[in-house]
Amino acid sequence: MASSPALIDRHGRTISYLRVSVTDRCDLRCRYCMAEEMTFLPKSALLALEEIAIIAERFIARGVTKIRLSGGEPLVRRDAIDLARRLGGHVGHGLDELTMTTNGTRLVQHAEALRDAGIRRVNVSLDSRDPERFHYITRHGDVDQVLGGIAAAKAAGLAVKINMVALKGLNADEIAPMLAWCVEQRHDLSLIETMPLGAIDEDRADRFLPLTEVFAALANQFDLTRDTHTSGGPARYWRVGDSGTRLGLISPLTANFCDGCNRVRLTTEGRLYSCLGHDDQVDLKAALRSGGVAELDKAIDNALAIKPARHDFRIAAGAEPAVARHMNVTGG
Repeated sequence: MASSPALIDRHGRTISYLRVSVTDRCDLRCRYCMAEEMTFLPKSALLALEEIAIIAERFIARGVTKIRLSGGEPLVRRDAIDLARRLGGHVGHGLDELTMTTNGTRLVQHAEALRDAGIRRVNVSLDSRDPERFHYITRHGDVDQVLGGIAAAKAAGLAVKINMVALKGLNADEIAPMLAWCVEQRHDLSLIETMPLGAIDEDRADRFLPLTEVFAALANQFDLTRDTHTSGGPARYWRVGDSGTRLGLISPLTANFCDGCNRVRLTTEGRLYSCLGHDDQVDLKAALRSGGVAELDKAIDNALAIKPARHDFRIAAGAEPAVARHMNVTGG
């Protein structure tokens, strides 16, 4: 692969992390993420696997060292494992890590294939371990299916980090038990504040739970020590006693993490967003198809030139979402 200048945005931040949404489709309908009735992109609008790989490999050539595959639910796309296998071949050759965020519903079938492809760590979204509550949050999900997937990932030798969105009046009472369970299972846990992305059927302000409050409560129950560990993303970490488990906090509203942002996001239709909370984007699919790698590089440079200093997230009763697109479009 030909080399090119490093990816540095107009604020002097080096971009080393690419998140790739391989599909906007999902087999769950989590209330804070999606409306119950969703319209997904037609398959004709999506990047082909080869195109995703070419774009990702161009980012690797320009200094990206971490790629995360996400969705929607990435494993609902039939060729997701093939993509993981191709990109996994770059681990140790420019790429330090290839990971995946998944809802866990299909990990039983695919955990070993993910490991064989070069993935060593998965993030699994799990907002409740209570069957009825999980079913309510996801609108129809089966928590035993997800827990089975997590067990399969662990058995396959994959490190597991649980992603839990903190939701006032819905799962706040499960956060401490979830951390205790993660310690027992030797998983890491990241807590996430709900983000105002896309119109949903509820008012997010009703469910917003500041992680400042959550952390204060957890600190009274667990021995938490600040950890300098970074996974390349926005989380701040604490070690839980001597367990080896890390607690991560992703706080886009109560602790803005934009100053050190090192990420850009590629959507399944080929649009590159330089910020989760802004609509500015460039069309990498059009650039690649019209002019190959040369035009692709120009489009990437254009995206870096418009990357904002920070997002504009806010939560208030009746407030419009920060952007119209849902999280499944941009990727987690």
